[in-house]
Amino acid sequence: MRSRYCAYVLRDAAYLRASWHPSTCPAEIGFDDTITWLGLKIITTVAGGANDETGEVEFVARYKINGRAFRLHELSRFVRYRGAWVYVDGDIRQ
Repeated sequence: MRSRYCAYVLRDAAYLRASWHPSTCPAEIGFDDTITWLGLKIITTVAGGANDETGEVEFVARYKINGRAFRLHELSRFVRYRGAWVYVDGDIRQ
């Protein structure tokens, strides 16, 4: 999760694509130039260990747009795919 957050900060579409499950990866990965990312906080993790095939990460990512603060609170799902952890999808939390 932390590496994907960093990829958004750095606008690294290649890394995001490589760490996204092919069945759910969008055709285009766009970035909003008005977003300034401020930080990531991991809330909880479920599974995702060396012997697991699935995992979940609940996180809050803080950002600003035109000086106004926002937060993205999501429960993300990951699976092991070809030996690596990849993002499948997530549910936005309030």
